[in-house]
Amino acid sequence: MILILLGPPGAGKGTQAQRLQDKHGLVQLSTGDMLRAAVAAGSETGLKAKAVMDRGELVSDEIMTGIISERLNDPDCKNGVILDGFPRTEAQAEALDKMLAEKGLVLNAVIEMKTDDDILVERITGRYTCAKCGAGYHDKFLKPAVEGVCDKCGGTEFNRRSDDNAETVTSRLKAYHEQTAPLLPYYRGRGVLKQVDGMAGIDEVTDQMEAVLQAI
Repeated sequence: MILILLGPPGAGKGTQAQRLQDKHGLVQLSTGDMLRAAVAAGSETGLKAKAVMDRGELVSDEIMTGIISERLNDPDCKNGVILDGFPRTEAQAEALDKMLAEKGLVLNAVIEMKTDDDILVERITGRYTCAKCGAGYHDKFLKPAVEGVCDKCGGTEFNRRSDDNAETVTSRLKAYHEQTAPLLPYYRGRGVLKQVDGMAGIDEVTDQMEAVLQAI
């Protein structure tokens, strides 16, 4: 099974991808992680990517598709994957379709997590993590049981991402909508676009995700 999760920063893609991974044995493939791994492994495509990055240039769609293709050959991907961060443009979507077809694979579903930007800004700007174990919290939606003490490890130091501020978040949301807008009609036309309510509770979103998987 091959899935793509679409949703802006703070929509909960990471949480839902982890749940799908745990239940169905799917592997979440982050383009950034795959790129670094391919370069470190010294694969043919990884060496091409390294040469491009050493020149300070952006890795081409062709190279990125090649890295995904190589990763799909790994044994841990046999049950399926969730693509994270790719495609971002229609040209990348077309390249991905071609590569999957050449491997005899199909894209089963593109799941869009529908969200409200104003609420997302509140979600993101209020989040913080335990400095010791990385457990996530929120000023309003998910506070520790004891104020100032991590529920999981008892740590008392917490961190906030420097870019989790309203101005930066708004800019990231704008960029997401501009980049993703062309993908929606592209995948809708291919009959694989599905939607879930990303503003619902975490468990409810998971239930909606499961309903999509059962339908395919």
